[in-house]
Amino acid sequence: MEAIYQFVKLEKSESLQEFAQKKLNKLEVKYDFIVKAEVYFKKEEAQDTNGYICNIKLSVPGPQLFAESNKDSFESATAESVKDLDRQLSKKKSQMKTHSN
Repeated sequence: MEAIYQFVKLEKSESLQEFAQKKLNKLEVKYDFIVKAEVYFKKEEAQDTNGYICNIKLSVPGPQLFAESNKDSFESATAESVKDLDRQLSKKKSQMKTHSN
């Protein structure tokens, strides 16, 4: 799976990229039909403690999957987005099985 990382108005972070890549690798092991991931990190200047946003688009057969999370750190936002995508992928995989039978 190809992964593209975008840091919107942020310094590029190798450690954040590695963290996200490890999470995505786990998804790829479970779901071998993922073609590409686009990961966007951005910081919202907000009044509350959150404002660290991670959104991920996955290219898979059929419509793209998307998840976005706004947390108190990029790591927790990434983990939440990946968890959401895991649920979506699980659902998609069961639909794919249904169609192939």
